Amino acid sequence: MNIHQHLRPLDFGVVAAYLLLVVAIGAYSSFRKKKGSGRDYFLAGGSLRWYSIGLTMWGTNVGPSMLIASCAVGYTTGIVAGNFSWLAFAFIGLLALVFAPHYKNAGVSTLPEFMGKRFNSTTRELLAWYSLVTILISWLGLTLYAGGLLVSQILDWPLWASAGILMLLATFFAVAGGLETIAVTNVFQMILLIVVSSILVIAGIYQLGGVGRLLTEVPAEFGHLFLAADNPDYPWLAIVLGYPVLGIWFWCTDQSMVQSVLGARSLEQGQLGTNLTGWLKILDVPLFILPGIICYLLYPDLPDENEAYMTLVTGLLPVGMVGLVMAVLIAALVSTIDSALNSLSTVFTMDIYARQFRPDATQQQLVTIGRTVVIVGAGVAILITLGLDRIKGMDLFSLFQAILGYLAPPMAATFLLGVLWKRMTVAAANVGLTVGSTVCLAVGVLQLLDVPNATFWPHFLLVSFFLFVFILILIIAVSWLTSVDHTKNFPTLAQSYAALRYTPSPQVLLLWGGLSVIMTALYLIFN
Repeated sequence: MNIHQHLRPLDFGVVAAYLLLVVAIGAYSSFRKKKGSGRDYFLAGGSLRWYSIGLTMWGTNVGPSMLIASCAVGYTTGIVAGNFSWLAFAFIGLLALVFAPHYKNAGVSTLPEFMGKRFNSTTRELLAWYSLVTILISWLGLTLYAGGLLVSQILDWPLWASAGILMLLATFFAVAGGLETIAVTNVFQMILLIVVSSILVIAGIYQLGGVGRLLTEVPAEFGHLFLAADNPDYPWLAIVLGYPVLGIWFWCTDQSMVQSVLGARSLEQGQLGTNLTGWLKILDVPLFILPGIICYLLYPDLPDENEAYMTLVTGLLPVGMVGLVMAVLIAALVSTIDSALNSLSTVFTMDIYARQFRPDATQQQLVTIGRTVVIVGAGVAILITLGLDRIKGMDLFSLFQAILGYLAPPMAATFLLGVLWKRMTVAAANVGLTVGSTVCLAVGVLQLLDVPNATFWPHFLLVSFFLFVFILILIIAVSWLTSVDHTKNFPTLAQSYAALRYTPSPQVLLLWGGLSVIMTALYLIFN
């Protein structure tokens, strides 16, 4: 589908006006306050409020794969992929009530720094380099590749130019003002995303003649969150066992997702912000998956399900509104990319440069290095994007999910036991990270190459679960075989709450309890 042919000058004018407006908002946010410390740049000076945290976390999670691939999944299988959004609330809650108190009490800027305090400097260095590779490949390379392909369709540009303009815009926000500028622009962008996506859904339902056709004319399994165990794409057992591994890693231990919580004004603001993210994740199904089901009824014979979203946009929305949707897609891309650039910069500057190369660096020097890393990281991400364009034989969404499945187990197992189990030793953490990562890498390569054959391997989520269990057993065994370093009096969860002089407020408990009730009801309704 050639999207460029469906756009009119007014659409391009809307896109240009939107981009200028976002740049102006970012510039204003950057220059209205003159702060020079590394904490100001990387963590917004610990000033973020709940609404900025919630929208930033959700905005970081919402990229082109959410808008385009989720619609495609809805077109072919219905709401089953909604599990990846709706089950997230449990792990966002785990971040808010279990992980965040430890992070805030430790006073850290990065998660490798936290694990360095929990274990030792070797653990911190391992996690720092692991995080850099993860951010470059999964957050920057794959996201920029997907976005570059989309912008190439919109503007009829070559991939390198499309990726370059996206990265240039994202780099501006990450260099200019750090996390606070990103958070301010994300609030604006995510509100617009909700509004425009809602308009598209309403227009689709109107074109259908009402919700009646959604209830009567789609296959029955389209309305089920759990499918049969022998379903080749989304078996329920793989989701129930495998998604928690991804959820712990993604929502609780990934620097790009947790950074906003680290920059919270207080622990309560962080807990309220993550709660907002949990409520916003409910919108993923009606805003991103439901359009695919609507497209299934309106355009049942698409040659490629990946065209579902843009087919709906160009077929239902008037001139000008199409341009606004294009602007929102670009906003989602920039939101993900600039948050990842900020995380990349933070990890390198605070965990590698400031510790290994310049321990005596001034705050201004740290900010300068951070901005330099953003620019270098942007260039490396573009090279990764061009390299991914040469890979054939696997669609981007499948490749992205598979890579996440192999990245998650070592981090999820090490962080989970490190936070919850005081008996875990330094040796166990380092063995879990090194041996676990090596095994996961080897298994991932073999499964992606179908060695010995495709039928040998279970679903990649089940593989991720088995790897997670293996690493958990390995860490527990090594912990019991090695001694605890009693010189490191790392606090328990209860001690962290006591040190912060904080217990969850009635508001926090009420909101998280309410979200849990709503999610339970949704799972009962759609099964």
